[in-house]
Amino acid sequence: MSVRRPKTRLFRRILVPHDFSRSADAALSVALGLAADYDGTLIVLHVIPPVYPIHGRPLAPPPGEIAAAGRRLAETVARALKGRRARRVRTAVVVGPPASCILAGARRADAIVMGTLGRTGLSHVLLGSVAERVVRHAAVPVLTVRATRRGAH
Repeated sequence: MSVRRPKTRLFRRILVPHDFSRSADAALSVALGLAADYDGTLIVLHVIPPVYPIHGRPLAPPPGEIAAAGRRLAETVARALKGRRARRVRTAVVVGPPASCILAGARRADAIVMGTLGRTGLSHVLLGSVAERVVRHAAVPVLTVRATRRGAH
């Protein structure tokens, strides 16, 4: 018996920004389910913000930090994939402002599935929200996922 999938391209190429938080893990789990249901491809993206000195141009992190983040991201994705159907998953680590890098990565995606920490009040005003900026400026649909206290979605 075959399962009929709705005809949509919405979840064929899914960008999943991942910052190693519980919310990002929950978003990755949701995206893996969508990719399996719609025969989609995942691009899991980790963004390392540059260091901004008081004067001068932003500094890139040392190459070792980028490589370590790549290994950690690959391990995180492998753990999430364990026992799940997913045919095409790629990972990438980039350096730059998080919201800008996510929006640039979304140019080749049909949808974004990302975690949100759900900050409110003063912490939201002071720290801003990458998810909010992505939702406001993305040219593709954005699904935000917030982890529950148990770490599930």
